Amino acid sequence: MLEIVVKTENWERHVRVSAEELAGLVRRIGGDGDLFLVVQRIPDLPDVFAQVWHKAGGDYTLEYRDGAADRHFQAKADGPEAVIAAMTGWARQEAGWDAGLAWSLLDMGPAREVPPLELDEDEREELEEHVREVLVGGYTSRAELAELAEEYLVTQDRRPVSREQAEALADRLWLERVAEQASWQGETDPERLTRAFTAMEEAGITARENFTCCRSCGQSEIGDEAGPNARGFVYFHTQCTDSAAAGHGLMLLYGGFDGSSETTAAIGQEVVAALEAVGLHTEWDHDPGRAITVTHLDWRRRLIG
Repeated sequence: MLEIVVKTENWERHVRVSAEELAGLVRRIGGDGDLFLVVQRIPDLPDVFAQVWHKAGGDYTLEYRDGAADRHFQAKADGPEAVIAAMTGWARQEAGWDAGLAWSLLDMGPAREVPPLELDEDEREELEEHVREVLVGGYTSRAELAELAEEYLVTQDRRPVSREQAEALADRLWLERVAEQASWQGETDPERLTRAFTAMEEAGITARENFTCCRSCGQSEIGDEAGPNARGFVYFHTQCTDSAAAGHGLMLLYGGFDGSSETTAAIGQEVVAALEAVGLHTEWDHDPGRAITVTHLDWRRRLIG
């Protein structure tokens, strides 16, 4: 799998695709509403991306940016194969991946200047602490993080953080977290959790991470996520994520779609077994009316973007 995220014009988001899947997405573009792809590495880095635009019957326009505005390049290709080769090489960070095309520097204009934040020390600390808490949770993209930073201190008559300031703050703290996670070795507990959730999904239990804002929303919406053969569900919402990231364990909510306590208890047993199979610890008294708690978690969730 390639360590990339591919975003399409029609709002699809493909995470860690294979080289063959990336090739299929490139060959697919060209029709109305599906004219381009944007590819970001995992973890996403500010102003580092590749993208391609194509309309059926015309050339392919391929771009990549490597950080600063004076590192933004463009090339044309008359067919998809050259684009596929370049984008796959870019994704793999292969030496000489760009050699097959004639690249030209795009003039992106002068770099924007972002004015410093005009916040008192308490507000600045509060804002940065909140952004870092969300970052540790690990489910937020850079764009979502910037939106959060922009809106967090807003009141009816005051908007102290501009979009540009919010993006600069989010990018700085994002890069701090990326540098921190570079030292992590091996599979982390959140990755074990994802592996357990994937196994439960394949076994007929609808499993969702960081799903909705609270329990009431989760209970009302989880049924919409179920496939035709789903027997039950398990999920945790964003408040549960916050608790896990703060070191307080992770509460899992579960149940059977038939509403019976017997099915709910059986689903609970399957959830516990799936978690223990990947090496995670749980607390549950087998009461179908009580949540399952994943304990002793070292919450180091790697950022994606």
